[in-house]
Amino acid sequence: MAGVLASDLDEVLTLTQGLWEPLRGARMLVTGGTGFMGCWLMESLLLANRRFALGIEVVALTRRPDVFAAKAPHLAQDPALRLVQGNVLRWPAVEGCFSHLIHGATDASGALLEANPALMFDTIVEGTRNTLELAHSRGVSRTLFLGSGAVYGRQPAAVERVKESYLGGPDCTDPLAAYAEGKRAAETLCGIYTCQHGLPVVVARCFAFHGPHLPLDLHFAIGNFLRDVLADSPIVVKGDGTPRRSYLYATDLVTWLWHLLVRGEGGRAYNVGSEADLSIAELADIVNRTLCGKGVRVLGTPDPSREPERYVPSTQRIREELGLVPTVSLEEGLQRTAAWHRR
Repeated sequence: MAGVLASDLDEVLTLTQGLWEPLRGARMLVTGGTGFMGCWLMESLLLANRRFALGIEVVALTRRPDVFAAKAPHLAQDPALRLVQGNVLRWPAVEGCFSHLIHGATDASGALLEANPALMFDTIVEGTRNTLELAHSRGVSRTLFLGSGAVYGRQPAAVERVKESYLGGPDCTDPLAAYAEGKRAAETLCGIYTCQHGLPVVVARCFAFHGPHLPLDLHFAIGNFLRDVLADSPIVVKGDGTPRRSYLYATDLVTWLWHLLVRGEGGRAYNVGSEADLSIAELADIVNRTLCGKGVRVLGTPDPSREPERYVPSTQRIREELGLVPTVSLEEGLQRTAAWHRR
């Protein structure tokens, strides 16, 4: 295991002290365990399982076990993990009961959203229904659903940090809202199963993140900027650089998710992200300065008559109810991520 990641995982175990004993002997079902969040959950869970001799068994659903095994062979070979090939639309046969479920299976690619929004919507909604029904029938006692801050729709310019109580939403007539509307409908299903079937589901509304395992070639601006620096090229901002985002480092992300699974209130949603917002252009400058890049080129021209788009959460609820705050700065996280890629 690369040094940076090993150090990060030790940090996670320090930040999650007291959470692992309630998971002793758990049989956990995980969907979406091979993406960015899934890898961090698997890395930290399997490390805690070995270090504290917890006797946890993990069954992870994945469409391509071979791809996951090539990406993370040390995880695929862990005796506590069993990979099951399939997808949430057509669950394969899985045996036995489970104590915990983490449901995060979603294809969030922009390409799929444009090419087949109906498939994306069905995967999120019907996949969630199928997974919750399986959980209900197999005795699951704690469930964490990995939702999205996209459920709020376009954040009003006057709202600096959107709270869980905000009742806005996406434009439901827009096919490109399939991902956001799918996540909204999935949350409704989580509420139904919590109230109607006694399956307590905690919802994590996830915003933007960075750290090892984040793809550098998809639609994540921070990943693209890191890619440019690692390629010894200038950072290119394709838009006008005005949208405002915030970024939570992976160790804080996975720490918060474990707290939500164990300590979160069933039937309740919690924003997961950073409140420290900045524009995309400012982000590019910070990446360039922190990692000694080759400069920044912003291709677009800002329109002063238009309010910048915002995607920034309020984390007051998770801070006050669970005592969780970010521990890794943006600059420190960038340095760690670059070191991991350069290993």
